[in-house]
Amino acid sequence: MKKWIAFWNILKKDMRTYYLKPPNISWGIIFPISWTLMQYIRSPQRVEIKELLPGLMAMSILFGTTSMLAVTITFERRSRSFDRLLLAPISLSVLILAKISGAILFGVLNAFLPVAFASFFTDLTGIKWGTATIGVLLTAINSTLLGLLIATSAKEVFEAQTFSNFFRFPMLFLCGLFIPIQDLPGILKAISFCLPLTYGTDMLKGAITGSSLMNTEICASMLLAFAALLFYLSQRNIKKRWIL
Repeated sequence: MKKWIAFWNILKKDMRTYYLKPPNISWGIIFPISWTLMQYIRSPQRVEIKELLPGLMAMSILFGTTSMLAVTITFERRSRSFDRLLLAPISLSVLILAKISGAILFGVLNAFLPVAFASFFTDLTGIKWGTATIGVLLTAINSTLLGLLIATSAKEVFEAQTFSNFFRFPMLFLCGLFIPIQDLPGILKAISFCLPLTYGTDMLKGAITGSSLMNTEICASMLLAFAALLFYLSQRNIKKRWIL
């Protein structure tokens, strides 16, 4: 029971201190919407909003979650507040789960805000909401853990921001959001299948537009595998860099 009380208190502190701050709102909501509007306006045939929705949701998750964790944990390390958490009588796994849970919730919220806006302009009937929700949740988990891995690899806030952009922007262009994966050169196509966002985006495309490249089971399995790998690497980094 004590570990869950600690879990809730850490989560509540992060929600009160970090969430819905201007940087998270700008990166997690305003930037993806602006980027999508740019693609919509420059398109000669004005693609349907529904076709842009999977990409907008995926970008909202990616930028919202990674911006939050990569910067806030690095900042807590600088102020020594994270060190005090490491001394708390809870396991490292519970501590990591507490730190990432809020970012996951924030990512899920970010993903469905564009859906709420889109409902005023287009018909959203026919969407497989169950598959879409699972895709959003798994994508949020992976993006959050990617942010945690970046945070555990950086010493300064500016380093975390640089590392975040180093991973995020190539992922945007290689995951099938703007260029279909089948149209990529061979080496880039191979790289795209090594990115968790590829499977999250494809899962959302299948649920919303029915134009997925892979089936739902493969995407979900790959996202779970990536999540396990990122969790392990983050936990190892914390033990190696911050505890031992």
